[in-house]
Amino acid sequence: MDEWRGRSAAELGRGIEAGRIDPVELATAFLEAAGAHEHGARIYARLTPERAMAGAEAAGARARAGLRRGLLDGVPLSWKDLFDTAGVATEAGSRLLEGRVPEADAAVLATATLGGSVCLGKTHMTELAFSGLGLNPMTATPPNVTDPALAPGGSSSGAAVSVGLGLAAGAIGSDTGGSVRVPAAWNNLVGLKTTAGRVPLAGAVPLAARFDTIGPICRTVEDAAELLALIEGGRPADLRGASLAGLRLAVLETIALDDLRDEPGRAFEASLARLSAAGARVERIGVPPVAEAMAAAAMLFPGEAYGTWGKVIEAAPERMHPPIRDRFRQGAGVAAQDFVAGWQALETLRRAYLRATAGYDAVVLPTAPILPPDAARLERDADYFRAENLLALRNTRIANLMGLCALSLPTGTDCCGLMLMAGPGAEERLMRIGHAAEAALT
Repeated sequence: MDEWRGRSAAELGRGIEAGRIDPVELATAFLEAAGAHEHGARIYARLTPERAMAGAEAAGARARAGLRRGLLDGVPLSWKDLFDTAGVATEAGSRLLEGRVPEADAAVLATATLGGSVCLGKTHMTELAFSGLGLNPMTATPPNVTDPALAPGGSSSGAAVSVGLGLAAGAIGSDTGGSVRVPAAWNNLVGLKTTAGRVPLAGAVPLAARFDTIGPICRTVEDAAELLALIEGGRPADLRGASLAGLRLAVLETIALDDLRDEPGRAFEASLARLSAAGARVERIGVPPVAEAMAAAAMLFPGEAYGTWGKVIEAAPERMHPPIRDRFRQGAGVAAQDFVAGWQALETLRRAYLRATAGYDAVVLPTAPILPPDAARLERDADYFRAENLLALRNTRIANLMGLCALSLPTGTDCCGLMLMAGPGAEERLMRIGHAAEAALT
């Protein structure tokens, strides 16, 4: 059964479909592995074995009756601990929410459950999802899959690590400024940021609701397509015949390549060469609206985040890790008129970005310009934490600011991801491009 834990979610689904894999045995294998793993308590905030086994038993019965609800019916997944689970604590990685037990499932979890997925449990995350590093001294910091001493990426840290270490077949996370894509990149996985508003946020603990999105972290682009369909209750993108031949890809040079460190830089250039060899036309462009939007980010993200959480934080500020608390407090002085004007300006910049990139099939850039930093240094050095956090999220939040969908792919170099961005609502087309790029990169 150990070999199951290294397979993609889609492969496991096909095994269930063919009668080679029993969903109960599959769920048991993942639960036992998570419970026995030396870092299991740093990855899962809490397992949900009763729910998992009930779901697996129902999936097994449907499989035997020929009534499976989809490819992922019976496949075990982990859920970031900001998605409400009925009767099970959902604390969003924060001591401020300790003991919070919702009465109903989040909308995406309810939809996925109807689709037959098996909920293994809730994964650790950055406090209230407001950091890209994945460090959380207040609850737990999951280990990076390549080196336990390194930061795992966040805020969906445990989500990514659960998949990377074979403790879940796939994971559902959230992405406000890079929280799906950074941990996916730093743990050599695929991460999909969906368009804001596409996947319902009801029952997900918010950070900045106008930027918040929900998406999967998984092993393959096929898995990303299947997981998106699962949480939406829709049909997966058709990836058959996907090719890079003749596609125009734009390398974003504005902001995205600044201060690019050596290893991510080499991995990015090598990836571009592979995409070109597979038939893509790669061009380099500047898009000035990106720089203007990035300047607005320093107000818009913390302004909404502090507006959402300020009263809760100030009621017990000692219950937060100081660098995270300080980042929230950057929004305390944002005036309402500046926030409204900032959003109006951002909408204009979004339209300008779409005009500038309209002739390209996707825009490509490194997922993160840095490698995962040392977790112990991040914990003891607040200045280092702040500097690395801003760099970790710099490239990914371009997609959030511009209102795009985005996909991070492994490059074959540890902890270095390649990101593809496409226009709002273009997830299916993006995943076809990503599927072809995945083949070229591997």
